[in-house]
Amino acid sequence: MVKRKSHKGDYCPSARSLDVIGDWWSLLIVRDAFDGLTRFSEFQRSLGIARNILATRLRALTERGILETVPAAEGARQEYRLTERGRDLFPVMVALRQFGERHLFAPGEKHSQLVERATGQAVRLDIRTEDGRPIGPDEAVILKVPEAGQA
Repeated sequence: MVKRKSHKGDYCPSARSLDVIGDWWSLLIVRDAFDGLTRFSEFQRSLGIARNILATRLRALTERGILETVPAAEGARQEYRLTERGRDLFPVMVALRQFGERHLFAPGEKHSQLVERATGQAVRLDIRTEDGRPIGPDEAVILKVPEAGQA
C-alpha cells in the first residue's frame, strides 16, 4: 500500500484541509454526522462501508478533531459527534452539494435537498469579500508564500 504524503506543513490551506479530511469516505461520514447519525451501526448502514474501513475513518476523524466520542445514553458503547472544528465543515458540505446539484443531475432529476429546518427554504452558499460584495473565481487570486530561498 502506498503511503499518503502529508500536507501538514504545506503553505496552502486547501492542502492542509485535505490532509485532515483524508478521503471521500470521510466526507460522507461528516455528511451523515450533519444529518444526525451518531452510531457506528448507523454510519455503516447509511454508507454500506466495510466495518474495518469505517473504523479506520472514524478513528482518523476523531484523532484529527473533526469528531469526538461521547458515551451513549442508552447502553451503546459510544457515539460520534461533530466537534466545533467538524461543524466548521458545513460550508464545504454545502459547496459540494451545490456543485452536484448544478453539474451532476439531469434537469428535473430528483435528488436530496438541504433546507432550513424551521422554514423549509433551500440553503445556498454565497461567496463574498470581507466587505460583503459577491465575488467569483475570476475576481480572486491566491497570494502564495514564497518558497524558501526566493524573495
